Amino acid sequence: MATYATTSPVTSAASGYHPALLLLGRILLAAVFLVAGLRKIMAPAATAGYFAKLGMPMAEVMVWVAIIIEVGGALMLISGWKSRYAALVIALFVLIATFMAHRFWTISDAAQYGNQLNHFLKNFAIIGGLLFVAACGPGSLSVDKS
Repeated sequence: MATYATTSPVTSAASGYHPALLLLGRILLAAVFLVAGLRKIMAPAATAGYFAKLGMPMAEVMVWVAIIIEVGGALMLISGWKSRYAALVIALFVLIATFMAHRFWTISDAAQYGNQLNHFLKNFAIIGGLLFVAACGPGSLSVDKS
């Protein structure tokens, strides 16, 4: 009869095998959003104009929603406080932003097509990293420690 481990390798890895790497991963993921959010704070009108150009409804309001998600979510990821929830919210945010801003399939210019495709795929990689945080938790070097 086969026996099975009571914990999965993913859970074990997140619980302490490489706590410094989990912290570094959270910081690197969060840096993207912290910088983007702070830049939006410095130029909310320009960001609202860009959002309106993309066809986003209520662009002026959505700027502040984006700032809250990016800055707040980044700080939550870095600290490890409620990071699983933060990672899921940010992943959804990135998914929406990706389909709003990087519509490579609508572009005929080869250079712009490649540029937007790269941004689209990069965002999907970021979503993948966020899903790892959501699935595994922040690790032991965090406020939540789970």
